[in-house]
Amino acid sequence: MSSIPVRRASSSEGDSQPTSDERKRKRMISNRESARRSRMRKQQHLDDLINQAEQLKNQNSQIDVQINLATQQYVKVESENAILRAQLSELTERLHSINSVLRFIEEVSGMAMDIPEIPDPLLKPLQLPRAAQPIMANADMLQF
Repeated sequence: MSSIPVRRASSSEGDSQPTSDERKRKRMISNRESARRSRMRKQQHLDDLINQAEQLKNQNSQIDVQINLATQQYVKVESENAILRAQLSELTERLHSINSVLRFIEEVSGMAMDIPEIPDPLLKPLQLPRAAQPIMANADMLQF
């Protein structure tokens, strides 16, 4: 007849009460389970971050070792280069002196000599000073 719901007797209201308590209890259990899952996810995330931090520390240590090795190698090569530069300078000076002596001998003896030009190592650092042809000398050339 009418669409208005009719309330039942008090015995029906007693039946609906346990249903409401049951819903509250289920909701409380569900909330507890949800909170437990949330704590587990949070702990897992924390563990992942701790593991990641440890991996990054290990990588940093390895990089530090590589940097130290590269630095040591650089210092060694730089030291060797300094020695080679000093040797190059000394040998270039010796070659200049020898060429001066050869020019003097050429002037005094009147013999034509092929005296190579010496490149300036500072102007052409990759071109090492060397004679175009080997310098041939013997004891007879140096007698006066």
